Amino acid sequence: MTASAAPVRVCAVQMVSGASLAANLVTAGELIQQATDEGAELVALPEYFCLMGHQETDKIAAREVDGSGPVQSFLAGQAHRHRIWLIGGTTPLAAAQAQRVRNSVLVYGPDGARVARYDKIHLFNFTKNDETYDEARTIEPGSEVASFSFTARAGTTLRVGLSVCYDLRFPELYRAMPQPDLILVPAAFTATTGRAHWTTLLKARAIENLCYVLAPAQGGRHENGRATYGHSALIDPWGTVLAQREEGPGVVIGDITPQLIADVRAHLPALSHRVL
Repeated sequence: MTASAAPVRVCAVQMVSGASLAANLVTAGELIQQATDEGAELVALPEYFCLMGHQETDKIAAREVDGSGPVQSFLAGQAHRHRIWLIGGTTPLAAAQAQRVRNSVLVYGPDGARVARYDKIHLFNFTKNDETYDEARTIEPGSEVASFSFTARAGTTLRVGLSVCYDLRFPELYRAMPQPDLILVPAAFTATTGRAHWTTLLKARAIENLCYVLAPAQGGRHENGRATYGHSALIDPWGTVLAQREEGPGVVIGDITPQLIADVRAHLPALSHRVL
């Protein structure tokens, strides 16, 4: 990335996905179209965009073999059709254990070819009153940090770090990445934890890494009764929320400005002061 490079328009898609994979893909396609109509070159979908089943085990029935399946075909086709960088966050992929899946972020370039995969490392576990979640029951954790670089139409090149939802609470993950210009955080934060921590954590990751954060989220009441927090956002390296959507399906669009990244890093060179 060079400071003189042109801004890049990006989009976080917010959804309230249900139990029908086919219906979710239709909705995702409509929102991708809206994003590209507004000039987005990089479009990111939320965690579980393709399925929020009635039971946690529904994702196991919908799992795909790496490299083949309706969700992966959809993502590749949409990226190629719109000539965009498309981040599908997340797709259930087959795991080593038959009764679990990998919760995988898949990245496709404008030619429809896949350029990156990240398997969610940190698995959510939360219990309070009658609300309980334990992703380890159905998800096999990943172990590898992942990032990719892309070049926009005007020639700007950005390095993008990949993470998912609960990963947001573990800053060491982002420190392990090659210094990103943009961090992606597709999520399905619960309404309970989201109200308390979501935006604060997004700002923290942007500020400490002196980069942009783009966070596409699930946002609303789902068929299965689960309530997700929404508030999909684009946040700049100074921690300013540039755009945010509270609830319901829609798009959050804004520009990544390389000059701002360079300026903030020059004024506050914290990344060069690291000793650990």
